[in-house]
Amino acid sequence: MWFRNLLVYRLTQDVDFDTEKLEAALAAKPARPCASQELATYGFVAPFGKGEDAPLVHESQGFLLISARKEERILPGSVVKDAVKEKVDEIESEQMRKVYKKEREQIKDEIVQAFLPRAFIRKSATFAAIAPAQGLIIVNASSPKRAEDLLSTLREAIGSLPVRPLTVKIAPSATMTDWVKAQQAAADFHVLDECELRDTHEDGGIVRCKRQDLTGEEVQLHMSSGKQVTQLSLAWQDKLSFVLDDKLVAKRLKFEDLLQEQAEQDGGDDDLSQQDASFTLMMLTLIEFLPALFEALGGEDTPQGI
Repeated sequence: MWFRNLLVYRLTQDVDFDTEKLEAALAAKPARPCASQELATYGFVAPFGKGEDAPLVHESQGFLLISARKEERILPGSVVKDAVKEKVDEIESEQMRKVYKKEREQIKDEIVQAFLPRAFIRKSATFAAIAPAQGLIIVNASSPKRAEDLLSTLREAIGSLPVRPLTVKIAPSATMTDWVKAQQAAADFHVLDECELRDTHEDGGIVRCKRQDLTGEEVQLHMSSGKQVTQLSLAWQDKLSFVLDDKLVAKRLKFEDLLQEQAEQDGGDDDLSQQDASFTLMMLTLIEFLPALFEALGGEDTPQGI
């Protein structure tokens, strides 16, 4: 249980995350299969284990882990488009009349409904960790839309969820640009070998570097011409590495072998114990790492009135 991406949200008010109450609330919105005429369903599943008895909330050392599953029927747009065109051509040929927009939309709806029962089904899970003492919700996603799907469903389940994306006082791109220019990051952070540079003009160029010495003349030349760092690979202490973007999303998070080996030792031979040990160690690491990251980026920004 190691998150690969981090989207971090700040609770703006105290919320009572009682494990039993949260379990009951999530049980009222369970994941379920798509009915024959449904495009998608969304609900909560057990983060660990399987079966009806597996809890929907996993608690360890004050941290909570939840998981939501989306099930959707996949209808390729090209297939629907071809079927609509075929039907429209048939009507125009047989009835000698033009098919206009409103009728086209109706034909499309009928075709979608006819195709739905035969469509492929795709399932995807999203995990989120709640750290009540720190006032944080951490979603294992790189897409804000995917995170918001989970948070909005959680809000519906518990009735209220006063939360906002965590932001910092200085634009992350400005700080990352300074780090690469100075060839040194903040304390305990190390610049690695990957970045994305963008011109500040709307139609400006984009340069992506991988396995590149970012202190080299080539990269520094791009920056001297005005390009800003919008993604940067970093390491923190000897515990994890990640790619940070200008929206404050941490992607491709990798916990170092030392942590993973410690989790294996703590968890023993049982799968569920291994998952619990991994989750606990991950959270203990993240609540140390995230404040350090926010501080390195200029400090957390708290909007007035919150």
